[in-house]
Amino acid sequence: SIFALTKWGLNYGIDFAGGTSIELQPNASTTVTSVENVKEVLEGAFPEAVVRAYGEENFLINTHELDAVGQVAARAKIAKVLPTYEVSRLDTIGPVLGEELKSKSVTSIVLVLLAIVLFIAFAFRQVSRPVSSWKYGFAAIVALLHDVIIPMGFFAAMAHFFGGYEVDALFVTALLVVLGFSVHDTIVVFDRVRENLNHDKDKSAGHFDQVVGRSVSETFIRSINTSLTTVLALVAVYFWGPETTRNFSLVLIVGIIAGTYSSIFIGSALLVTMAGKKSK
Repeated sequence: SIFALTKWGLNYGIDFAGGTSIELQPNASTTVTSVENVKEVLEGAFPEAVVRAYGEENFLINTHELDAVGQVAARAKIAKVLPTYEVSRLDTIGPVLGEELKSKSVTSIVLVLLAIVLFIAFAFRQVSRPVSSWKYGFAAIVALLHDVIIPMGFFAAMAHFFGGYEVDALFVTALLVVLGFSVHDTIVVFDRVRENLNHDKDKSAGHFDQVVGRSVSETFIRSINTSLTTVLALVAVYFWGPETTRNFSLVLIVGIIAGTYSSIFIGSALLVTMAGKKSK
């Protein structure tokens, strides 16, 4: 994922990069042709744009920012190549607004991560041996960074090889959902560690790895079952839901799978590693 992000980068939609979005709807007096034919015609007429279905019969054309002359030309081209459709909405987002939205999206993710660290440090303040409470938050953040980087790199690779996988405001929303779902999974494991430590008289670092291992084993099936049932629902949305939510559900599928892995194999293992460093 890091290679994909550094090599190819993300394919930003008009929400972040700026541009013009044109929504088309069928004329009331005409018969709508197949979705595949309409999309093929629009992609041929606007080769530089991203065309996708919007709802059951409408379409969205996302292209570079069009001035007044460009908008008139786009309307004329649509009327010529696709007379059965008409422009129902035309929105333009400037690059300044796109940069502001990008900055606010990054800020929101950073603030969520910071709030998670503070909450976990407070929640685990009574379990300070052999690992300090703030280290539980640090381990959770490392796992969450993994959960953010994986879907971002996945989308960078998909956009490079297949195109059309844009990063927009809905993508950021999906990342925030993944963060919430993943940290919930991680806290379940950590809470079982805390519970076992409180019931175990020997809280030395040498015994800590066994406590963490037992805690992971006790919550393993729960983590898998919770994530699997959620992923099954998201797979149904991806294949049979509207195209507008397809990328959103795909981000959630990849992120939740990565989050389940990180809660079991990254966050818990990092706790043991930090306990070992402290004992040495």
